[in-house]
Amino acid sequence: MSINNYQHTVAERFMRYVQIDTQSDPTSSAQPSTEKQKGLSRVLVDDLLAIGIKDATLDDVGYVYATIPATTDKNVPVLCYCSHVDTAPDCSGKDVKPVLRRNYDGTDIVLPDDNSVVISTKEHPYLLERIGDDIITASGKTLLGADDKAGVAIIMDLANYLINNPSIKHGAIRILFTPDEEIGRGVAAVDMKKLGAQFGYTLDGGERGHLEGETFSADAAIVTFTGVSAHPGYAKDKMVHAIKVAAAFVDALPKNEWCPETTEGMQGFVHPTAIEGGLEKATVQFIVRDFNTAQLAVHEQRLRDIAAGAVSRFPGSSYTFVVKEQYRNMKEVLDQYPNVMDYAEAAYERSGMKVKRMSVRGGTDGSRLSFMGLPCPNLFTGEMGIHSKQEYVSVQDMEKSVEMLVNLAAIWEERA
Repeated sequence: MSINNYQHTVAERFMRYVQIDTQSDPTSSAQPSTEKQKGLSRVLVDDLLAIGIKDATLDDVGYVYATIPATTDKNVPVLCYCSHVDTAPDCSGKDVKPVLRRNYDGTDIVLPDDNSVVISTKEHPYLLERIGDDIITASGKTLLGADDKAGVAIIMDLANYLINNPSIKHGAIRILFTPDEEIGRGVAAVDMKKLGAQFGYTLDGGERGHLEGETFSADAAIVTFTGVSAHPGYAKDKMVHAIKVAAAFVDALPKNEWCPETTEGMQGFVHPTAIEGGLEKATVQFIVRDFNTAQLAVHEQRLRDIAAGAVSRFPGSSYTFVVKEQYRNMKEVLDQYPNVMDYAEAAYERSGMKVKRMSVRGGTDGSRLSFMGLPCPNLFTGEMGIHSKQEYVSVQDMEKSVEMLVNLAAIWEERA
């Protein structure tokens, strides 16, 4: 059966999956961070088994592994198609009510459960490119969960299509669904030997035609200020307040550059994410981002200098500075395997799309997977307005992504 005549299941699957709460928790040390993520993962295993995939499993730490068997005798590299099941902590993902709007007419979308939430074409101009499509939104009380349940549903629909159309020649395809991507731990416990793939693609991108082969490199930095405690009634010339040192430090950060609200394109930034403390100790947490990995050290030295300047204003105070690596720019790996991006570009073109190679001002599971031995760009799903109540996705974008994945698997087989 041609993909053009296929009755897609992606919309039905997506609307069912988003109703399962899978929000991850950055404050939890558990693996996965929330047990409820496994609720969707168990459904996915059952759905994969129902499709006819015999080896679908969920492991104890929250990963779903499955195989679409090869239909060719050629020695084709094993591919991995990967998406994450969790939704962002930024906005509630509980009791999501998906709303399907058929034949979108190009007007602003007012969400039914809270009319103050409007998905406007001014703020979301991509909507105007999707006039005539079927658009799925949330109801106004929650995020939708298209990030990344659109990717999950796309991979599931792909599996359904390929299992039922064995005449399409392709190598073995490994399916991987991960937890905790939204809190930066998506592949922290993945079993790479068990996965057994040589090249991968994450399905976690936005606009149709976007192909992402470059991400930020990322560190976390923790600056801890130590003061001197004293009874406030007898504190003259004795007390040094750690909160005041931390406040002076934060106030000294640049206001018109070097921060997310003033940077774009290929510019890096430093961003405080949390502050807490008391009289004797106060801590400020940062994320540090740049496309040039070497530039991270430059940003971090600048932060150290600002911290030292704050401490110098409060004699008796001190500070410590700790850096933790988070992920690195996947381009450093992908440049060594140009065919991974080239084959994806060919699949986009075969599916009738113009390709736009993009750099991501963020990271994906593919960032870390690339450095774990699985070169792994990021492909589009149509997910838009992510991490917010204004999230939406086009059904036709998801269906086009399924078509692209079919062509991508076929291209790897043809060129093996």
